[in-house]
Amino acid sequence: MLIEDRLKELKELINRKVPSGITVSNVEFEGPELVIYTDDPKQFADQADLIRVLARDLRKRIVVRPTILEDPEKAYDEIVRIVPENGGITDIFFDPDTGEALIEAEKPGVVIGKNGSTLRDITKSIGWSPKVVRTPPIESSTVKQIRQYLRANRDERKEFLRMSGRRIHRDINTKDQWVRVTTLGCCREVGRAAFLLSTPESRILIDCGEKPGATNGATPFLGVPEIQPLTNLDAVVLTHAHLDHCALIPLLFRYGFSGPVYSTPPTRDLSSMLQLDYLDVIRKEDRPAPYSSNEVKQYVRNSITLNYGSVTDIAPDIKLTFHNAGHILGSAIAHFHVGDGLYNIAFTGDFNYSKSRLFNPATSNFPRLEAIFMESTYGASHDMTPARRDAEMKLYDVIKRTIERGGKVIIPAFAVGRSQEVMLALEEGIRKGELPSVKIFLDGMIKEATAIHTTYPEYLNSDLRNQIFREGLNPFLSECFEQVDSSDKREAVINGDPSVIITTSGMMNGGPVIEYLHNLAADERNTLVFVGYQADGTLGRRIQKGWREIPIGTKGSININLEVMTVEGFSGHSDRRQLMSFIGKIHPKPEKIFCIHGEESKTLDLASSIYKKFHIQTYSPMNLETYRMV
Repeated sequence: MLIEDRLKELKELINRKVPSGITVSNVEFEGPELVIYTDDPKQFADQADLIRVLARDLRKRIVVRPTILEDPEKAYDEIVRIVPENGGITDIFFDPDTGEALIEAEKPGVVIGKNGSTLRDITKSIGWSPKVVRTPPIESSTVKQIRQYLRANRDERKEFLRMSGRRIHRDINTKDQWVRVTTLGCCREVGRAAFLLSTPESRILIDCGEKPGATNGATPFLGVPEIQPLTNLDAVVLTHAHLDHCALIPLLFRYGFSGPVYSTPPTRDLSSMLQLDYLDVIRKEDRPAPYSSNEVKQYVRNSITLNYGSVTDIAPDIKLTFHNAGHILGSAIAHFHVGDGLYNIAFTGDFNYSKSRLFNPATSNFPRLEAIFMESTYGASHDMTPARRDAEMKLYDVIKRTIERGGKVIIPAFAVGRSQEVMLALEEGIRKGELPSVKIFLDGMIKEATAIHTTYPEYLNSDLRNQIFREGLNPFLSECFEQVDSSDKREAVINGDPSVIITTSGMMNGGPVIEYLHNLAADERNTLVFVGYQADGTLGRRIQKGWREIPIGTKGSININLEVMTVEGFSGHSDRRQLMSFIGKIHPKPEKIFCIHGEESKTLDLASSIYKKFHIQTYSPMNLETYRMV
């Protein structure tokens, strides 16, 4: 059936289901959504359950858009009148092409109202379709630029969504039924995550990252016949924003991909920020860049964001649902429902099966599950990390000891995730008197990443949300934190009083940490503290192994005289106990488990242990293998 015929059929069906007096003027696929255009948006708003009923009966995500719009100035006044003053509206943008009124507010929940009642009142009053986004408590230039960019490119965006929607909802042309996964990276290694999920109808790429510390073999195997040409990819699904999963997604656009990239909203914002920073680091090191900022912009324009639990068509025979992965802000376990109940497969990305200061534990319950690809970063039998509180107390002791002898503490950390975990621990330590009132300097992309965290507090755990909203205590705004935003400021920190410096990059592959190391490594009063995983080949791993003379590009070498410490327990990854616990509690039990994203010995160890304990078929795949699931 042609798409036009299907849309005509859907329009007739909708008209039969809506009450008399409501006119449906047009329907159109836009991305994964079915958009209903109507002259009577106020009547639609009066029928509180109508959209939910239509979505259930049609098995589509439904959006209603008006064809007749109130004057924006009058609509603005009406919104301000309807929304309680404590909603904290900071901006309202009207998009006549979509009929949406985008309301930025400090308290989106107040603007939405109980069960969406305030939004319905707005729609009934002005006709525009209201959408609410949070005003970041800490201004994020990334969030601001993305919102402005999407507004400025709304025509191209609308056309992209229309074309994507028609591709998603095309007819299935074959009666063949099979499901395959091809490993394009991240097997028996950490980094360059990339997996191709294929059916007779569809091809979906899960992640596309770089390999930290690699001098060759740093990119996934994107040239193999299974994935070429890239123009035939239906979609890319991004589990989270770390560079070993997201760095090379813009590269796909450079070589012909033009489809959608699905992620959670914070993952879109964080990944674009890190991709631009990735390009900046490459240029400073005088290396050839794999893509330009134009491809990053195209990635943003082609992004489709989904919240946890939202079941979404992404291809004619594949539905995607994101579940909390507990790793970093917006990280997701991607669950794919293939065919009409044919097969269910999940990719964990990186995940943490314990509660952290930032996030709830990863989800382990799924509607159906036949196979899962799970990370194995800490999969060896000896990979047991200490309790979070023990790790924090050890870090406190290291900081106190270093400050007392007049030194500085350098903590290399990922801008996203690890930095915020350490920040929360240090802020509480100072607030409760467990640490001296020392200044904590943030360098690199940490402040911007933290601002994005404050934009999406609904992705944080309930304890932290309550602390921010009910107790009015936002730890990220503490006076103990100070941003380093210039070379002069960095020099002042290096030459200044004893302090703590949290800086990028986490594995010491470039970034401001190199300058701090260059200036502070010779002084034995200082301390370098590793709080995260250091991959093979990285500068961080070499220092961690005991190297005391480190070559640094054109700067010669650095002699390491400062104290070097590793404080385990801050990781956003599951340790061995948690990985085994995850499999023990996962429901339903999968038939096949693939151990990926770990050094070879760790993936083999974990796969063997899972098989022995749970009697589930396990694999430690190598790159460039294809597995037929059905």
